[in-house]
Amino acid sequence: MLQEKFDPMIAEWISFVNNPKFNLVEKCLKLAQILEYPNMDINKYITKISRIGLSLKESTGSVKNPTYLISMLNEHVFENLGYGGDREDYYNPKNNFLNEVIDRKAGLPVTMSILYTEIAKFVGLELKIVGFPSHVLVKYNEEMVLDPYNDGRLLDVDDLQEILDQGFDGDVTFEPDFLDEISSEKILTRLARNLKNSYGQSYNYEKALRCVGMVLAIEPHSPEDIRDKGILEERMKNPDVALSYLNKYLELSPNAEDVDFVLELIRDIKMKS
Repeated sequence: MLQEKFDPMIAEWISFVNNPKFNLVEKCLKLAQILEYPNMDINKYITKISRIGLSLKESTGSVKNPTYLISMLNEHVFENLGYGGDREDYYNPKNNFLNEVIDRKAGLPVTMSILYTEIAKFVGLELKIVGFPSHVLVKYNEEMVLDPYNDGRLLDVDDLQEILDQGFDGDVTFEPDFLDEISSEKILTRLARNLKNSYGQSYNYEKALRCVGMVLAIEPHSPEDIRDKGILEERMKNPDVALSYLNKYLELSPNAEDVDFVLELIRDIKMKS
């Protein structure tokens, strides 16, 4: 078993994630607080979402028709308040932090879906977040699939295939289970992995490592994250730790496409140490 070096922030994170008292929005805000905004008041952002939701509720009155309510939700969030997907700076790490999304009124498919489903609850709409490959979506029951990144647009199968074609260069064909609901833990690991990549690309290996630690605290046997932890530990000049994770990765994924790369990295580390 790999021994994780104790990180009090990751310990605080996992105790928060495992606490049923907190909902997904609170956990997303906690992620932001731990990684970037230590002085952030989580309740302030819960209140901001409540204000948006309550003003929507006032405008819809007592109507219960879901199609009408979704139409009003879209009008309220995207037209009246000006929220939308961040197309200009998609890979900006801020798009993964819910407090920034609330303040900047722009985010990724995953963060826009989290905010959208939370606001929908105020008018009695129970929307589910869908872990669609490369582009998180939202569904109402099984008959309506919506895209909060694109102003709550209603999608059909052709639209879904188009998203897959853009994300995978035409190599992936739509399957119905792509529209399965995704758990809160999977959503949180998706955010942490996005941030791991952002921090890694900007050479902030310490924060990238913390993000990997956050993922592994939820999914301790995830091969790709074990591999990434090894790569990051090597960059942080911790060769022994790096080797233990890279070897574990090879044990878990002996036929992975990047085995040659990992073996070469292991050889380099051994030659240097």
